[in-house]
Amino acid sequence: MFDHISSLIGARLVEAGQTVSVAESSTGGLIAANLLSVAGASKFFLGGSVVYTLASRRAYLDLDREKLKTLKPLTEAMVLEFAVAARAKLNATWGVAELGAAGPAGTPYGHDPGVSVIGIVGPSSTSCTVETGSSNRIENMEAFTRAGLELLLTTINAGRDS
Repeated sequence: MFDHISSLIGARLVEAGQTVSVAESSTGGLIAANLLSVAGASKFFLGGSVVYTLASRRAYLDLDREKLKTLKPLTEAMVLEFAVAARAKLNATWGVAELGAAGPAGTPYGHDPGVSVIGIVGPSSTSCTVETGSSNRIENMEAFTRAGLELLLTTINAGRDS
């Protein structure tokens, strides 16, 4: 789907001897799939999980439940906690997390469909909120995936250039 950006991410990670782990929700594994589409992905991709439900979050991530209770759902602060947990679970250089509402409905917390938060944690950390204004599930999943990959590449490159 996003071959070019995924190839750039893979090349940067291999060049730096770095690794990545992913925890994603409304992208349904598309961030991981794009990274895995790169030949030689085993040199940089340690693993990932689709943490779509509370049960999967508890099974695949060691999240600080008490800290999460203090955070508003679907916020950049919350997604950064997920990125920290994704990174720590596999001892990766970079942790990537995505949480969102792809649609057609919104969240139980009052968020409209078409919103996602993405967090990157590693040698440097950042996050962003993506709002498409759409309830089209497939288009939102693609937009969130692209945003996640772009944010990862930008963050990796920023660390490389400093």
